[in-house]
Order: sequence, then structure tokens, then C-alpha cells
Amino acid sequence: MSDAFTKLFQQMLASGQEMARAFNPGLENFDPKAFEKLIPTMSSDMMEMWFGRTFNREGLDAKTRMLLTIGALTVQGAIAEPQLRLAVRHARSAGATQREIAETIWQMSMFGGLPAMQKALEMAQAVFAEEDDGK
Repeated sequence: MSDAFTKLFQQMLASGQEMARAFNPGLENFDPKAFEKLIPTMSSDMMEMWFGRTFNREGLDAKTRMLLTIGALTVQGAIAEPQLRLAVRHARSAGATQREIAETIWQMSMFGGLPAMQKALEMAQAVFAEEDDGK
């Protein structure tokens, strides 16, 4: 990144923090990643019950539904970062491999663009790294 871009990005970030402080002083130190910890992943049996058999008894299994969710969230880009990380965790719990998740994200490059795909892959890799750290 160029110095000019870095400076512009820092100014934008400072401006956003100032707006947050003006709207609600409590938002100034809000950490979306901390919020994610409040929502644990569901077991594959629960996902299958709620998303597989309940909504569509003869339709898609929970793993496929989660891969589709990852695809949709990838196309949405940066606005869906916490949801994407959570969907990757749920997909892994539902039996999706790292490769299947990466392929799903890669497929979305045609619809969401390369930047959205790259960001989603980075987030998925971070979730995979968390898995490796937990072992």
C-alpha cells in the first residue's frame, strides 16, 4: 500500500470512529469479533434438524445449505465478515472440508468479484487456523 492510501485509510477510520462516538459513545470501542464469541457453533445434528429436515425434509442437507450460505455471504463482501466466519465454522461442523469451502468461495469470484473472494478466503483461512490452534 502506498503512504497516501494508508493515510487516507487512517483518516477514514478516524472519521468512522468519530461518527460512532457521536451516535453512541459505547460504540467507539465496539469489537465485532468479540460479538462472534457470544454465538457458538451448532452441532451438526442441530443444524441438520433445523436447516435440513425442518425446512425441507426432502431437500438439501445441512452441509450443502452452509456451503450455499458461504457463497451468498462471499458475494456480499465486507459487510458480512462476522456472518461469513460463523458460516465457515458451521460448515466445518456440518462436515464440509476446507477444500469444499475454498471451492465455494472461489466459485463466487464470478459474481462478487476478486476482492470479495480474496477477503472471504482470508477469513476462511483464519477460521481454519483457529481450528488448528485448538487441536
